[in-house]
Amino acid sequence: MAERPYTLLSCGMSIDGYLDDATEERLLLSNDADFDRVDAERAGCDAILVGAATIRQDNPRLLVRSAARRAERVARGADPDPVKVTVTSSCHLDPGASFFTTGEADKLVYCATSTVDGARKLLGDRATVIDGGDPVDVRVVAADLGGRGVRRLMVEGGGHMHTQFLAAGLADELQLVVAPFFVGDSRAPRFVHDGVFPWGPDNRATLAEVRQMGDVVLLRYALSERFGHG
Repeated sequence: MAERPYTLLSCGMSIDGYLDDATEERLLLSNDADFDRVDAERAGCDAILVGAATIRQDNPRLLVRSAARRAERVARGADPDPVKVTVTSSCHLDPGASFFTTGEADKLVYCATSTVDGARKLLGDRATVIDGGDPVDVRVVAADLGGRGVRRLMVEGGGHMHTQFLAAGLADELQLVVAPFFVGDSRAPRFVHDGVFPWGPDNRATLAEVRQMGDVVLLRYALSERFGHG
């Protein structure tokens, strides 16, 4: 059996732990220096995963922005962009979303067993639809990605995805960027939801790096013995 991918969770949040506010307009939690750092992380990964809610709310393209980094990927025999991955229980997705229509990299959709046939009809040749179990199990997702040759996976949210990967003990590294403001609205999405996590008061995560980038700060945590080796 192939080894699961080295899994990096990447997140920007407010001081009080929110990923966004409760308005329809996307809240910017980062700055240009951090956007470039994230672009470099993307360029070093084989696949990027987001939840279906992130596709619906943010319509991300999930592409490597830097032409130089894209060229470096091609030079080492990779596609210009990492594989795009999403996880959904209902497959309530728009085939016209940027996730599906931008970039030439493969798009993988892991959905619940009961929705596989409908998802394949909905998405056609825009994505490969994969049975992720019922309900979808991120352990199944990770194992399948490993079998497809994904060695380094970047999970960019949202809160449900962060929660599931952390609770399942599948995260090797967390890169958490904190913006210098509060949201203060319980209707807004949070970094994680309720769950039982491997790291608690009796098993503290290891803080591996603190880096200031203008007015935001990066907190980098080692969450497994694989940290730094993926």
